[in-house]
Amino acid sequence: MAFTEQAHVNDIGTVFRVTVFDTSSTGTTSAADISTATAKVLYFRAPNGTTFSRAAVFTSDGSDGKIEYATVDGDLNTAGNWELQASVVTPDGSWNTNVGNFRVYENIH
Repeated sequence: MAFTEQAHVNDIGTVFRVTVFDTSSTGTTSAADISTATAKVLYFRAPNGTTFSRAAVFTSDGSDGKIEYATVDGDLNTAGNWELQASVVTPDGSWNTNVGNFRVYENIH
């Protein structure tokens, strides 16, 4: 997971982009072709332990393994350390990514 922008409480439109990787039996890792995915979901865990899921979309056509979701009102409602994990389902199986971490910062207003 890559997230380099800062997120703040109640931000709307913050894009979370995740790349799903495939590791071969030889240990090489490359972006997974998930273009046939029938389900693409991002799971969020807030600092207080509550979780929610959001449907993701392909960033391009899915052959690069990238999916994304843009936050809406109410998503980032708590400051602190959050976790994020992606899940995809294709005709060949279903996979979850590693859990990534990001911080949501407080506002002064």
